[in-house]
Amino acid sequence: MQFTRARDFTASRAWGAKDIARLDGISARLHWTDQPYHWHVNDGDELFVVLDGTVRMHYRLADRSEQQQLLEAGDIFYAAAGCEHIAHPLGEARILVVERAGSE
Repeated sequence: MQFTRARDFTASRAWGAKDIARLDGISARLHWTDQPYHWHVNDGDELFVVLDGTVRMHYRLADRSEQQQLLEAGDIFYAAAGCEHIAHPLGEARILVVERAGSE
């Protein structure tokens, strides 16, 4: 059994994570960051839940046009496999990421 208060979690570096659970090859990790990630494509689907803070999510459509959406606490971003995206936190943010274990 494990309890985690997301708003109290910090890491020693941007995108540092705490493993919350592994469920049949799926990982749930709590990330802390105050810096953007990098443009990337996951090898599977990804669920991105903002628990604390604000994140501007940039993503590319099939025609390579860039879109963005402002995510606040309680907002969820779903990226299907192959969706290129990057998260830009506005200050500190805590994010729950659910994805295939070992995915980046």
